[in-house]
Amino acid sequence: MSISAPARSHEASKPPTARRRRGLSRQGKAAWILSLPFMLLFTVFTAWPVISSLYMSFTDMKSRDLRSPFAVAFVGLDNYARVFADETFRKSALNTAYFVIVGVPLTLGIALAAAIALDKGITRFRTLFRVGYFTPVVTSIVAVAVVWRFLLQPDSGLVNTMLGWVGINGPNWLGSTTWSLPSIIVMASWRNFGTSMIIFLAGLQSVPVMLNEAAAIDGASTWQRFRFITLPLLRPTLLFVSITTAAGYVQFFEEPLVMTQGGPLDSSISMSMFTYHQFGFGNYGFAAATSYVLFVIIVALTAVQFRLFRSNT
Repeated sequence: MSISAPARSHEASKPPTARRRRGLSRQGKAAWILSLPFMLLFTVFTAWPVISSLYMSFTDMKSRDLRSPFAVAFVGLDNYARVFADETFRKSALNTAYFVIVGVPLTLGIALAAAIALDKGITRFRTLFRVGYFTPVVTSIVAVAVVWRFLLQPDSGLVNTMLGWVGINGPNWLGSTTWSLPSIIVMASWRNFGTSMIIFLAGLQSVPVMLNEAAAIDGASTWQRFRFITLPLLRPTLLFVSITTAAGYVQFFEEPLVMTQGGPLDSSISMSMFTYHQFGFGNYGFAAATSYVLFVIIVALTAVQFRLFRSNT
């Protein structure tokens, strides 16, 4: 006891600030040690590939140069100039823009309508409807695309068969330059609206009931209550859903790859699919440049959406 007492008194004699700093220092070291595995994995599998691909986009690296990647020539912005001069890329950019402009409002409209129905209209078997609407989201996109490809067959598909019942001769949905991309948009909207619906449903349930009740007492109609109360309060939710949906649709890839292979005549090829083809052709520098063009488009689109909603959120 006579040996340990001075030690305890010496520790107790230290100022509280010094003991607190020592404790924080130990916590900081522990935090760095615990985060080290993640930092190593992030550096090796995320940061380094991103930096390497950015460097690659300024070179003429091709498949034959893989054995000596440091011997490739630095070409500056030539790859980016080739991207915008490529006719197929311009076609894929127009297809992607069409997919986003039509697909995002369609998906959000269906999702919001379903969320309102589940929140107000549907009272029985509500959980069953939620699960049913959300099931396509967790189903493999390849499996969904294959099923829809059979549904849209011109001769034996269910869609044209049902149209034939009412005397309509359905087109070759996936084999037509006019209908191939709209068909993919409908399929993508059907598959993806479940995620937005769940988020909208959470937003609707956070709207104070007393506001709608007070408006109803004042004589406001259902549409007026939705237009001037519910919708403004849903703007933060709408911003989040629109950004995530648009960012995903700009990168749409599996749908045309499985259903149309980008055809016919590149009428359904996307920017992601064009980039995928360039990697397959061994044009790694050119493909990396198209990837960063796609990245810049996503960032710009997100910034525009933030600006549109900024005054209301």
